[in-house]
Amino acid sequence: MPAPDKFVELIKQEFPDDRLTYQKSVATFHPESAEEASRLFKLANKQRQPLFITGFGNNIDPIDKPFTEMISVRTDRLNKLLEVVPDDFYITAGAGYPLREINSELQQHSLWLPHSALPYVGSVGGGLASGLNADHHGHDLPLKKYFIKGEIVTPEGEIIRPGSVCFKSVSGYDIVKIFAGSWGLLGLIVSASFRVMPSSGASDYTSIKQKEISRDGLLKHLDESNPDANALYSRKIKAKFDPNNILPIV
Repeated sequence: MPAPDKFVELIKQEFPDDRLTYQKSVATFHPESAEEASRLFKLANKQRQPLFITGFGNNIDPIDKPFTEMISVRTDRLNKLLEVVPDDFYITAGAGYPLREINSELQQHSLWLPHSALPYVGSVGGGLASGLNADHHGHDLPLKKYFIKGEIVTPEGEIIRPGSVCFKSVSGYDIVKIFAGSWGLLGLIVSASFRVMPSSGASDYTSIKQKEISRDGLLKHLDESNPDANALYSRKIKAKFDPNNILPIV
């Protein structure tokens, strides 16, 4: 059974026809900007239409019955390396930009990002949303360590840009980090800025190994039967960002 016909028709009226495709019979929207994603999310809230963010679809492939009533959102057209700022040691990439291609682009600037050297075959946004992590001499080295700023569309359709590219920002909780490991349940990461390092330091990271990706952490925290304090806090964050449950847990 296809996604609700009424909402599909609304998408076709609101956006160019090529924004909507069908992937394995699942209606799939391909935003090309934060503004387009924002319009989709606002329309979904108005119609109470559930959405599902898949990134490339490498780690979560939306097939079978749980997705037939949803619209999948895929980031494959947010696929540009937007800026490289060698003097300030940061880059900004679209969520659909392949993580493994970053270092090849940074080579000419003598810059390097450790996680681009991992065998992870997904996108920048997928790596962040799935909580991509590595082992470095027995210690965790998560991708979010280098995640300093994001452009994000919240479930209600608001465009926010948490974080800072400055080396020293205001003190307090680094809110951009909550979107790392969120599995697309707190909003759509449209672009991400990362702190990068001189490539001369790459030799210190030759032993890093990718850790297995798991959804257990977040899903356990969002399980209503989990009384843990962190779980209660996680559920409050989810309810605050997504009061209409536009991005349901599947």
